Amino acid sequence: MDKTYQPHAIETSWYNTWESENYFAPQGAGESYTIMIPPPNVTGSLHMGHGFNNAIMDALIRFRRMQGRNTLWQPGTDHAGIATQMLVERQLEATGQNRHDLGREKFLEKIWEWKDQSGGNISRQIRRLGSSVDWSRERFTMDDGLSESVQEAFVRLHEDGLIYRGKRLVNWDTKLHTAISDLEVENHDEKGFLWNLKYPLADGAKTAEGNDYLIVATTRPETMLGDAAVAVNPNDERYQALIGKFVELPLVGRRIPIIADDYCDPEFGTGCVKITPAHDFNDYEVGKRHNLPLLNIFDKNAAVLPACQVFNLDGTLNESIDGKIPAEYAGLDRFEARKQIVAAFDAAGLLVSVDDHGLKVPKGDRSGTIIEPWLTDQWYVSTKPLAEPAIAAVEDGRIQFVPKQYENMYFSWMRDIQDWCISRQLWWGHRIPAWYDESGKVYVGRDEAEVRAKHNLGADIALQQDNDVLDTWFSSGLWTFSTLGWPQQTEFLKKFHSTDVLVTGFDIIFFWVARMIMLTMHLVKNEDGTPQVPFKTVYVHGLVRDGQGQKMSKSKGNVLDPLDIIDGIDLETLVQKRTSGLMQPKLAKKIEKQTRDEFADGIASYGTDALRFTFCSLASTGRDIKFDMGRVEGYRNFCNKIWNAARYVLDKGEDCGQNGEAYELSLADRWIISQLQRTEAEVTRQLDQFRFDLAAQALYEFIWNQYCDWYLELSKPVLWDENSPIERQRGTRRTLVRVLEVALRLAHPFMPFITEEIWQRIAPLAGIEGKTIMLQPWPVANEARIDEAAESDIEWLKTLMMGTRNIRAEMNIGPGKPLAVFVKNASSEDQRRLTENDALLKKLAKLESITVLAAGEDAPLSATALVGEMEVLVPMAGLIDKGAELARLDKEIARLQGEVQRVGGKLSNAAFVDKAPAEVFDKERAKLAEAEQALGKLAEQHARISSL
Repeated sequence: MDKTYQPHAIETSWYNTWESENYFAPQGAGESYTIMIPPPNVTGSLHMGHGFNNAIMDALIRFRRMQGRNTLWQPGTDHAGIATQMLVERQLEATGQNRHDLGREKFLEKIWEWKDQSGGNISRQIRRLGSSVDWSRERFTMDDGLSESVQEAFVRLHEDGLIYRGKRLVNWDTKLHTAISDLEVENHDEKGFLWNLKYPLADGAKTAEGNDYLIVATTRPETMLGDAAVAVNPNDERYQALIGKFVELPLVGRRIPIIADDYCDPEFGTGCVKITPAHDFNDYEVGKRHNLPLLNIFDKNAAVLPACQVFNLDGTLNESIDGKIPAEYAGLDRFEARKQIVAAFDAAGLLVSVDDHGLKVPKGDRSGTIIEPWLTDQWYVSTKPLAEPAIAAVEDGRIQFVPKQYENMYFSWMRDIQDWCISRQLWWGHRIPAWYDESGKVYVGRDEAEVRAKHNLGADIALQQDNDVLDTWFSSGLWTFSTLGWPQQTEFLKKFHSTDVLVTGFDIIFFWVARMIMLTMHLVKNEDGTPQVPFKTVYVHGLVRDGQGQKMSKSKGNVLDPLDIIDGIDLETLVQKRTSGLMQPKLAKKIEKQTRDEFADGIASYGTDALRFTFCSLASTGRDIKFDMGRVEGYRNFCNKIWNAARYVLDKGEDCGQNGEAYELSLADRWIISQLQRTEAEVTRQLDQFRFDLAAQALYEFIWNQYCDWYLELSKPVLWDENSPIERQRGTRRTLVRVLEVALRLAHPFMPFITEEIWQRIAPLAGIEGKTIMLQPWPVANEARIDEAAESDIEWLKTLMMGTRNIRAEMNIGPGKPLAVFVKNASSEDQRRLTENDALLKKLAKLESITVLAAGEDAPLSATALVGEMEVLVPMAGLIDKGAELARLDKEIARLQGEVQRVGGKLSNAAFVDKAPAEVFDKERAKLAEAEQALGKLAEQHARISSL
């Protein structure tokens, strides 16, 4: 083995070997175990969240594979309708073209060309993360087979009365020209205004105060053209006499009713609100309760064609609503219309005031434009009938959430679920399998030939397919079974569905997890006709945040690329990556400074194993992950520790009894074997419970502290002692090799590369045959090998050795100087242990002698350590240069006295106490206590040495 651990020298070659040898494919003889990778968007590259959940999924799949399960981890990518179409449209814009210039077919050819060129980036990154996915079964949501699944699912749901076309409000993106899902809407806190407007009362009505108008407050005065009512709270005594009467809608002249609804808050403004059902989601619900008309003011030049609906694209007002929109507002942009409408109210004396007001402004996550609630005809899935069995599957335990608390989030949404808008006004995606005749009648089928045959439509009847495509979440909602060949009953579908675990973030429980459960249970059945669930367990992880706990985002300049941590990146390239694409120069400058301050030397190369182990160690169920580069560095050191331990074992591991030669196990051998059994059981138990953090902690504790720090040291006296029996030496060599080999198998799911590299060299010494560690059996604890007596003896021995080492450190005694040690209050058990381990203690603790004092026998002035009730005494006379040590102590005492005086003075300063934040004050107080405590210890030590 090389002297130093170099991850890049081993990682790529081992991954290529695993993949070329087809080790990732299903091949276990046991029960199936399936994970479907949540398909990342084909447009992008993997971020820290992907790196985290890939580490978790691979740990699970490697763990179960080694347990003998028939594992399938299937990879794939999502076509990402809006994101992909936007990207290719931008490329066209750079050449002065748009998609309409090309036409639908040519534009889709361009997207496929781009996908073929760039789609491999994510696959390359997944390989770099060490993910053992079955690449032979890689899927894409626009593959022919998946397209057939999507088409079949749509037709079946429509035939079952669960898909319909209806006119409802949607989130309309006026830049992208399509409806978008709630997931794609971001609410931004912004400063805005609240306009207070007078609405004249009709028919001579008066308020209780004698006014002939009501004052309504609105943040969107332009939508008043589509008002259908003014609402008040039914319990608001000020307006009870007006309920059922009318107001004259200013500028338009329509009479609209005054209605009573609990939606109105009497404490907000005047307690009167305008209701615009076609342009506000809350107003839409009020309108349904009161049967109010839906007056859409944004359908300029709208026309229904036989096969699709053409919508207003950019948020301009239409020419008229029933001929009653004033002509001067027709064709205006919504925000220009706002200005003119407010000016008209002011000119008419109907503008009461304009107040500052905080708003939550909905914006498209990709376009950045303000989203418009818009009344359009769209395709919907009726979700309530689908939700009931999906709720029952979680209630009765067929599907379990880890952690369990996320079930409550799932239930709260599912029990108040709304119908799902699944149509998008895009060209890239699964085109809706619906055809229209010239009268606008719609027919749904798998293709046009089926539609004609099913409905007896002759060739003389023209049909045109719907231009819309399906929401990306619809096709990804079929992911667990469409990727296995459904609707055909393939062998893979029968064997690997239902899947076992879905690893995902909490933020898409509604939009993906719930929809997968609903669609799967309706469409996929067991042989007895009962519904299948898509997965048995949903492991929900938190977001990966930066070291300060902030969400990673490009605008914050705190995004980390997992591959930059694995391979390293220089400072200038990192700055360029973080600031590229930022349009605001001030923001770019700020992020550049942050990056240079935080990563003055760039990011070192840490390798895949260190990053993966970091992710697993931070994977506490359900909590957000505060990512710390210091942890990665620490686990890179852990890799180095394992590497160096392996080099020692390889050097000492020959003649280890693998051929049946006689051997004898020492106390240390029996102890480490016993500890190994406990670690095997603990790591397995924690992985079974999805506690990757606790599994990683148990593994780290065993390898670093028990095996490397203690056992390797305890092995040296046996191997270095020429008088040690050959059977004893052979037993220690055997234990060194075999314990390391098992530890490598335990660590493999977390750290696949370094464990494979070392295992290839260790396995032959342990008498183990096999081509790869990943197909070796998972270690199983043997309770018969747990040796509590050995554990107790070694813990006693460790405590004694640590006590003497602490005395050396405190008294500044060199590690190589032999010590004469006395012990007091030694029990018979202590004396047995001293006798049996005399040579070991003298060798490792560098002891010249060990003298057991009789009861009442005095000892010279000594430094003391306790081992249970037994006192370990190290006489100080002759061990130190008294004058030099006193001088050193005097200097340190003076420094600490100065620190106590300085901090004490600050804490007694009234100005500091009054102005300092609580955390600063507490920090200074802790600093004072620490200095005072250290000063006391040094004073005691000074007194002891002075008395020598």
